[in-house]
Amino acid sequence: MATLATTVDGLKFLNPFVIGSGPPGTNVKVIKRAFKEGWGGVIAKTVSLDPSKVVNVGPRYAKLMSADNKEVIGWENIELISDRSFDTWLDEFKAAKDEYPEGILIASIMEEFNKDAWCEITERCQDAGVDAFELNFSCPHGLPERKMGAAMGQNPAILEEVCQWVMGVAKIPVWAKMTPNVTHIEEPTAAALRAGCQGVSAINTIRSVMGVNLETLRPEPTVEGYSTPGGYSSKAVKPIALRMVMEIATLIRKEFPGRTLSGIGGVETGADAAQFILLGADTIQVCTGVMKFGYGMVKDLCEGLLSFMESKGFETLDDFKGHSLQYFTTHAELVRMQLARKAEEAAAKERAGMVKSDAEWDGDDFVKQSNALSRQAPS
Repeated sequence: MATLATTVDGLKFLNPFVIGSGPPGTNVKVIKRAFKEGWGGVIAKTVSLDPSKVVNVGPRYAKLMSADNKEVIGWENIELISDRSFDTWLDEFKAAKDEYPEGILIASIMEEFNKDAWCEITERCQDAGVDAFELNFSCPHGLPERKMGAAMGQNPAILEEVCQWVMGVAKIPVWAKMTPNVTHIEEPTAAALRAGCQGVSAINTIRSVMGVNLETLRPEPTVEGYSTPGGYSSKAVKPIALRMVMEIATLIRKEFPGRTLSGIGGVETGADAAQFILLGADTIQVCTGVMKFGYGMVKDLCEGLLSFMESKGFETLDDFKGHSLQYFTTHAELVRMQLARKAEEAAAKERAGMVKSDAEWDGDDFVKQSNALSRQAPS
């Protein structure tokens, strides 16, 4: 019988579905709700030691709708990391683990380029009882002047140094969250894994401008008449996320065997999740989907993934994790394979025209049959 239970970096997940860092993990109340609904894990909203500079605005979301205006295709946010007291977070981490000790609770942490700050936040969070860390090197907006988030994640050398600081004090698994706002996502990924991180998460949101209101001529979302680029998510980003997950998984297989990957980007169904796992993901994160459909969507995710597994005879996630990676190659190789197939088909057709016994000779096709049996001598 198929099972969704999986162990990743020593963490025992009831299922691979994890709440991605953001509003769905913004306090202990919603974290407990997620565990109650059956999510395999929760990554809390990103915390920092000093949230005093974190000031959110509203509105801070904008949506791209389908042509019939009935479905959200894309979602942009200009939301910052948590604005709540770090001490409050430590108390809530403890409370969540006290009530749901089997639930996997992961702290998302982010700091400036300061070794003491990164070490302090790591040690204090793990003392509060969280099960793992996700290092936020990927928020595409907000606090770039402090060199935080994607501003740090776009520099592999800095990212590697920060990961080394964290790994020097961490006693629990550490994942580094990758930004898609780079040319080659393999470069920061390799930096994090060289530094010793057990895994990576990918992708965070894509830097974007949702659109311009043609009535007001102002970009969306509009705050006091102005806007700023934000992070793009929801189902529209899934093809980009799948490509980057494939690239990371390929790198891990070649250079960092045994390291893990948490896939993120537009997952709304069990079928979506199956695709990420086929391309090498160990766990599946969902954030915008929860904002669209609610915490109860995990039941449909689990049912959909189990249905896929049973249809293919897979009993565990490991039975098909990364299976589809073998079917990627270069464009040049695609050309070579196609030309070879066409040449073989042409040869087969030629062979089909050859007579195999005297009874098959046909006066109407006599010349063609003779040519099929001939081999031209070299001149």
